[in-house]
Amino acid sequence: MIVIFCDNIDDFIGFLEKRVMGEIFYEFKEITSNSLSSKVDIEIILHFLAKVEGTMALYETKQNITKSSNSDIDKEVVKTLEKIFSSVDPSLSLIKGKIREIFLSYSS
Repeated sequence: MIVIFCDNIDDFIGFLEKRVMGEIFYEFKEITSNSLSSKVDIEIILHFLAKVEGTMALYETKQNITKSSNSDIDKEVVKTLEKIFSSVDPSLSLIKGKIREIFLSYSS
């Protein structure tokens, strides 16, 4: 199994041409901290399947955002990501979920 992690979302987008499906999967993870602050750190993980010289690869990137504990920034982030991916290829769809299990069964 090959997993390629891109530190920069622009690099991640650059590899979209290698994808084997029209879906980009995303998931949100709350990053726990010991702070009593009203701010919450959220990690957004994006991933898709691609072919690299005939081998299946999982491309992945992470982005961190901070939100206030009572805000609904998740929907705003998804809308922004949809606009970004739509400008690259209008046929791309953003799906909430994990692709790792699909990848493992697809590659065996």
